[in-house]
Amino acid sequence: MPRTLHDGFGRGINYLRISVTDKCNFRCVYCMPEQGVPARDHAELLSAEEIAHFVRLVAGEGITRVRLTGGEPLVSHRIVPLVEEIRAIPQIEDISLTTNGALLPRLAPALRDAGLDRVNISLDTLDPVRFSQITRLGRVEQALAGIDAALAYGFEPVKVNTVVVRRMNQDVLQLAKLSLDRPVHVRFIEYMPIGSPAVTSRPSNDGHRTEGARAQLSGQSGANGAAIPASASAAPCPPSANPHCGAGTSGVTGALNPDLWDESDIVPADELRAQISAEAAAAGIGELKPVEDSAPYGAGPARYWVFPGAAGTVGFISAMSNHFCGSCNRLRLTADGQLRPCLFSDAEYFVRDALRSGDDEAVIAIYREALAHKPQQHDRIDGTQRFMSQIGG
Repeated sequence: MPRTLHDGFGRGINYLRISVTDKCNFRCVYCMPEQGVPARDHAELLSAEEIAHFVRLVAGEGITRVRLTGGEPLVSHRIVPLVEEIRAIPQIEDISLTTNGALLPRLAPALRDAGLDRVNISLDTLDPVRFSQITRLGRVEQALAGIDAALAYGFEPVKVNTVVVRRMNQDVLQLAKLSLDRPVHVRFIEYMPIGSPAVTSRPSNDGHRTEGARAQLSGQSGANGAAIPASASAAPCPPSANPHCGAGTSGVTGALNPDLWDESDIVPADELRAQISAEAAAAGIGELKPVEDSAPYGAGPARYWVFPGAAGTVGFISAMSNHFCGSCNRLRLTADGQLRPCLFSDAEYFVRDALRSGDDEAVIAIYREALAHKPQQHDRIDGTQRFMSQIGG
């Protein structure tokens, strides 16, 4: 039986999130520049074989759950064989994937056959114009088709991730209503200031942390599986009506500028839940009620609620207003081979060279060091050196 390693604060670590690529078929305004991320030499990135070997090693250290992220993991030609290799590791009980959904209709059958258990799909708005503005290259029909494919091919549960930004005035009730008729679990995630538009992170050479300069704050995505802002309103939002309007958005026809978003754009989960519940009651749907015993598998930090008679649930993740660091059970592996103990910290531990040298003991030693330095909790932050697409959420 594999042992479960604990960090310095007694938390059992059994969950690894892996960014298989920092590339994406969208160009979301909060995640990467319009031209995409700078091209990396192929040798800088971990191969599928190296990722799978790392998972084999840390499975013996207590890792039982793996999530594959990006960028957009489905743009990687190696995603299906990687799922197959990880599925063959006896200790791994659950394999999940976060995606924007665009390529899921084509790849869902092969992913399911390879052993993928479940998917999270990013969806920030149901408004087609705003969706296209956010993603630059995407259409809302692509994300909705991805949800349909996930349900059709039996992934369970299917979660929809939305990060809420106050000044975007999103169509949150319409998104929550996706849970009414289908077993979809819609999760609203508080905006987190992750990433910086003018920083090029560079890996360390000593196996410890990465240093770099921090520039002006950019926006953030939830794991490429959480996403940011959307507006459902077809009319501009006048600053006189809402002080958060004007800077960063000017309605559906205006440009999005996440560089102007700040801490005031965080919508606390309790506030958002009360808003959705009140709007739903006014619309005759009924108020949200807490889910007692039937939260979807892999609920993690989300707290789930349900509309009367709904097939799915509505979840809220309070990453900023009521953080859940005390129960955090995860580490992250970036596409270029950095182990990241905390999403909100720039401390990283370089494991790629040890993997390539064939020194398994060195790999385990770096993993244990990263785990030992996992902080007790994250501080209030104003950005990180890497974009969310480079971390994997």
